[in-house]
Amino acid sequence: MFQSNKNIPVNTIDDNLSRGIAIDKISIKKSDFKTQEQYEEASQSHRDEGHTFHILEQGSVLIEIDFQKYKINAPTVVYMHPNQVHRVLDFSNMTVCSLAIKNENLNSDYLTFLEELAPVMPLKLTKNIYTDIFETFSLILKFSRQNENKLHYLLLKDSCNTLVALIISAFLSQNKSSNKLSRAELITKSFQQLLEKNYCTIKRPTAFANKLNISTHYLNESVKNTTGLSVSQHIQDRIILEAKRLLYHTDKSVKEIAFKLGYDDYPYFSRLFKKSTGISALAFRNKRHD
Repeated sequence: MFQSNKNIPVNTIDDNLSRGIAIDKISIKKSDFKTQEQYEEASQSHRDEGHTFHILEQGSVLIEIDFQKYKINAPTVVYMHPNQVHRVLDFSNMTVCSLAIKNENLNSDYLTFLEELAPVMPLKLTKNIYTDIFETFSLILKFSRQNENKLHYLLLKDSCNTLVALIISAFLSQNKSSNKLSRAELITKSFQQLLEKNYCTIKRPTAFANKLNISTHYLNESVKNTTGLSVSQHIQDRIILEAKRLLYHTDKSVKEIAFKLGYDDYPYFSRLFKKSTGISALAFRNKRHD
């Protein structure tokens, strides 16, 4: 049964022990869950406090990330941005290598890449990168257990960044586009980064254009040529995604959600949601019981 909650659950990192880094390798069997309640608790929708990387070494899993379902077979790496909501829907017996790392422990260049990548689909690993990633993870796991080493934290942080770099490289190699971005692509990237930080407070294309010191027309032209969607559509899509997350995964009222997303006019938000999705906010919420 869905449990009442006002906020989307967050899987936190115990900083008293890890200083913002959590690493683990686990093997899971369905038989490990003795009751349905244990299984439901393990598969609860949640966000992660840090950037998380799940490397499926063996088995398969059906996972839902922001309402998109993915059937994943090993070897595959799944990257989850802290904003994304996800849950496991089903799995076979599996072995997973997991890393969660907070912003302050990430190389600033790698953090920039991750912000630009998200959201990204799970990546099936080729043999060469598969070997590099699992060998690096094994080394990190070894360092994570050397608590007596005076350089324990530095060894762990630097080796985790090496793993993150390998994973980013694998995702980037999948993208065959040119490394040199056009002016329109650079503007679009800057807009998307601003949108992610300000979607609750800025709703008008003109305000984003002012922040980027360009005309509204030029911003819209650049974004539409790059993505096929207008600036207004990007703004609306980002707001609706967050609304869906809060409707489905929390018990906040529609009015509370509207206010949280920057809408004092609750009826207007309700109309916007229905226009965008084709159903009312309450009807969307009721889908979680289906």
